Amino acid sequence: MTITWFGLIASLLLATPGCAGDFQGNTEVQSFINEMVKRHQFPREQLVDLFAHARKRDDILEAIARPAEKTKPWYEYRKIFLTPQRISGGVEFWKANAAILERAASHFDMDPAIIVAIIGVETRYGKHTGSYRVIDALSTLAFAYPPRSKFFRSELEQFLILTREEDVDVDEVKGSYAGAMGYGQFIPSSYRSYAVDFSGDGKRNLWNDLEDIIGSVANYFHQHGWTTNQAIGARVSSPGKPPSEFPISDNLKPADLTAGDFAAKGVLSTPKLPASQPVALLELEQPQGPEYWLIGNNFYVITRYNRSPLYAMAVFQLSEAIRDAYQQSGH
Repeated sequence: MTITWFGLIASLLLATPGCAGDFQGNTEVQSFINEMVKRHQFPREQLVDLFAHARKRDDILEAIARPAEKTKPWYEYRKIFLTPQRISGGVEFWKANAAILERAASHFDMDPAIIVAIIGVETRYGKHTGSYRVIDALSTLAFAYPPRSKFFRSELEQFLILTREEDVDVDEVKGSYAGAMGYGQFIPSSYRSYAVDFSGDGKRNLWNDLEDIIGSVANYFHQHGWTTNQAIGARVSSPGKPPSEFPISDNLKPADLTAGDFAAKGVLSTPKLPASQPVALLELEQPQGPEYWLIGNNFYVITRYNRSPLYAMAVFQLSEAIRDAYQQSGH
């Protein structure tokens, strides 16, 4: 059954009573429906019908309990994304969309290689945007996953508002097991806040419109404080663990220490970072022992897209590999 916000009346008139859904009669769902009716003026019958067809997915609950960022060390996680196929795919994506990437990079003061790498890490350049119905994913996590039910309940609210704003087919739209959508895997709140109509056609389409897709990723980073031409980070080249006066960063956000402060104590990096650049210290796990990186604010900005330092490092290193291969191809 297909449910669209503007086709509601016709669908309700034609529909026959269906079987009870996984969330029908759920008191939390009833409370959520009441809130959506009162706060956002959604028709009650519409929401009752929607949740009568929503399904709790046990495979989603299993997937969210074992994300790769929390189960794999860096040296294994890196292998997922730093592959010849993903690098060559990035070069092809860049070539095919060079004009859009150049316009977005200029308009939003953004690095095109990072835009390409994000899309590559998230969906292999649009090849894998997710096979879960978003209404099922968000309902499952909002009402059957207590550890993060508050967050996903909010995202479910944002999703329903989004589908109304953009006239998206709420019953058919698909995404990740966590409800992320499109080439860049925007969660609903990010979609509403940061997606842009870069093509100028009156819609923000992150599934099919490459101008909107690329422009929206660029805008996300712009809005979170990306600084053009500032180093993302550099690997510590001096041997051994840095002195204890330089703690491993918890939040990955540079504070009071600069690359010059580290250098003064013998902690050097390759490439050498500007002495005045604020940096934080990151430790990553390798088979032979830890490696250390000095990371700047742009690294922290990448973690606003996904808070895992492994994710941010994968995006950083993939972007550099794609840039090198793109330039070597004559561009």
